[in-house]
Amino acid sequence: MYLGIDTSNYTTSCALFDGKDVVQKKKLLAVKEGKKGLRQSDAVFQHTVNLPALLAELNPTDIKAVGVSTRPRNIEGSYMPCFLVGEGIATAAAVGARASLYKTSHQAGHILAALYSADKLELTEKKHIAFHLSGGTTEALLVTPDRENIINSKIIASSLDLKAGQAIDRAGVMLGLKFPCGKELDSLSLKSNESYKYKPSMKGFDCSLSGVENKAKKLLENGASNEDIAKFVLTCVSETVSQMLYEIIKQYGDLPVIFSGGVSSNSLLRKTVNERFNAYFAEPEFSLDNAAGCAIYAYLKDRR
Repeated sequence: MYLGIDTSNYTTSCALFDGKDVVQKKKLLAVKEGKKGLRQSDAVFQHTVNLPALLAELNPTDIKAVGVSTRPRNIEGSYMPCFLVGEGIATAAAVGARASLYKTSHQAGHILAALYSADKLELTEKKHIAFHLSGGTTEALLVTPDRENIINSKIIASSLDLKAGQAIDRAGVMLGLKFPCGKELDSLSLKSNESYKYKPSMKGFDCSLSGVENKAKKLLENGASNEDIAKFVLTCVSETVSQMLYEIIKQYGDLPVIFSGGVSSNSLLRKTVNERFNAYFAEPEFSLDNAAGCAIYAYLKDRR
């Protein structure tokens, strides 16, 4: 068995991978009502409480290797204190099991989990495009095989200001939804019969989403329903991501495209992208923050 651990700023998670199937346990971090996120100290405390209990539920045995996310991205200076909890417990687990320990990034874990979910792990051996859309990241990555790190990713497009998940969460909190708001906002949008047109704000491959929040506020002030506001915000995000992908394909060619990150589970985004492009999406349980990719990373590293 290969054990994966991920302690992001949203979720505590651990997973087992046997080379074929993934079993995972996860728990969302608690955010006080009306708040838009967590302080790192609060995230560290919750991970410290959550992770031992989740590992007990998972009950890992016969561990061959442990994979853990220790940083947001595989770039110099990438750091968040919340990942220290996972790194510490993963190190202890590897020592106790006399197993190898492999450290990766949260972003690489997202990509690997998405590839697994889409049954496309063979893309670790090929150049492809990966979108990582979440509360903290709105990026398109050029992913290439890497002997040391399994995959190497280079940012080729991103948001210049507000991230897709931030736009969604801020709109959701404005409507009285519980943070993180993606799932509830998605459900609300499906009840709207409105059809919105939106021209994305672009600078080359990069996008700007800061105007979405202000326009959503104006809709609310003008008496628009929560359902229609949700539909508007998710239309803006979907059209923006589509425009980013269109520009990228013009430059880099028709490479395989995989979507990961919590925002990628949104139904309107999936519908919009699938109607226009040949892309793969992870299932929701593998789109949201999870340790599956870390377990898969340990498996792939161990095989090498």
